Amino acid sequence: MAQIREIASGLRAPEGPVALGDGSVLVVELKGGALTRVTQDGKKQVVAEVGGAPNGAAIGPDGKVYVCNNGGLVFAEISGYTLPVPGLAAGYKGGSIQSVDLDSGKAETIYTECNGHPLRGPNDLVFDSSGGMWFTDFGKVEERRRDRGGVYYAKPDGSLIKEMVYPIDGPNGIGLAPGDKRLYVAQTFEGRVWQWDVPSPGELTRVENPGGAFLSGPGGGTLLAGLSGYQLFDSMGIDSAGNVCVATLINGGITVISPDGSSIEHIAMPDPITTNICFGGPDLKTAYITLLATGRLVAIDWPRPGLKLHYNR
Repeated sequence: MAQIREIASGLRAPEGPVALGDGSVLVVELKGGALTRVTQDGKKQVVAEVGGAPNGAAIGPDGKVYVCNNGGLVFAEISGYTLPVPGLAAGYKGGSIQSVDLDSGKAETIYTECNGHPLRGPNDLVFDSSGGMWFTDFGKVEERRRDRGGVYYAKPDGSLIKEMVYPIDGPNGIGLAPGDKRLYVAQTFEGRVWQWDVPSPGELTRVENPGGAFLSGPGGGTLLAGLSGYQLFDSMGIDSAGNVCVATLINGGITVISPDGSSIEHIAMPDPITTNICFGGPDLKTAYITLLATGRLVAIDWPRPGLKLHYNR
């Protein structure tokens, strides 16, 4: 296994890494309600206080950072780890999609609902080549009930949002295959990754079975892969070979799934709540990985370049 290099520690429940062209990495801090820049020497600078619990981030076509804000989480310190636990955070008012100007730090709210239904816990997002964003809404997990989640497509200027898959329980990581030809969504508690062909921006090809919804995947999706045993999925990145690289909980690490689902490899990380991965460096062969329970951003050399994102800075 490649050597793990610690970039920064003391982060307040990090997620959503974004590697920037100057070598720094943006992360969201769920417990801190902030978008934070981390330099290669480990220095941390808060770019914007966005409130709630920012969960995922991506650069949009206008150069701004777009953030999935789940509205707040409850955390507990357990056996030396910072862990999210069931419950509604104090002051929770709903989830949102936000934008942050990296130069000024100004944060704006773009979406809080779709067709009159409030966003409960937006989680992760990815932009396509046309400038639209796909994002998941995980919902909220309380002590005695849990929301049903969904997958959405939206324009970053606030002009369009539409529900594409509903219901899907616990949708978390989301990614696009090379050429935007396929959409992937990870289910957390089920430990599954579902896929849909994307015939054009903002559209999905659905598989329907004669027996009805219970005999097909959520939203007409097809199963790429599922894990055995007690392993949960979080957010994801895609590498240049089309492998789906999913952050894995409990069995902390990155699960690498081949494009046809025939090969599954696990790369262990020293944290049971490994939350996300992105690729950076001049050749995109540095994988930056967020470790939530121990509050760290680490890096490893990846055997392949990551998939180049459509927008970056």
